[in-house]
Amino acid sequence: MSHPEVCVGVVAVDAGRLLLVRRGRGPAAGEWSVPGGRVERGETLAEAVVRELAEETGLEGVCEGLVGWVERIGADHHHVILDFRVTVLDPADPVAGDDAAEASWVPLPEVCDRKLVDGLAEFLHDHGILDVIA
Repeated sequence: MSHPEVCVGVVAVDAGRLLLVRRGRGPAAGEWSVPGGRVERGETLAEAVVRELAEETGLEGVCEGLVGWVERIGADHHHVILDFRVTVLDPADPVAGDDAAEASWVPLPEVCDRKLVDGLAEFLHDHGILDVIA
């Protein structure tokens, strides 16, 4: 690891459901998270959010305001992740793509029933997305 990498996350809520993807590879393979990934050179944060949403779920959306940020530091990575609220233009069934193994709209009360990446439930609760984490 030579330096921290800037990443974005997509927090999309529609009709009481949160858009989640199950990671197909990387440090959290097999775990559920919000869609997202690295910001590419020359790309704005909003462009990265919209691109990652499309790549991982096949859905189009509009990047709204910043929800919050987290850092994930491991033996081989240091990710600074900025999570943005996103309005999905046509909240149809997502189709997993890129490094997502699965994608799904999950009812908010059922989000914590999934095997989530470390810290996601607390982050979503702290930022008013989830009422309860169990």
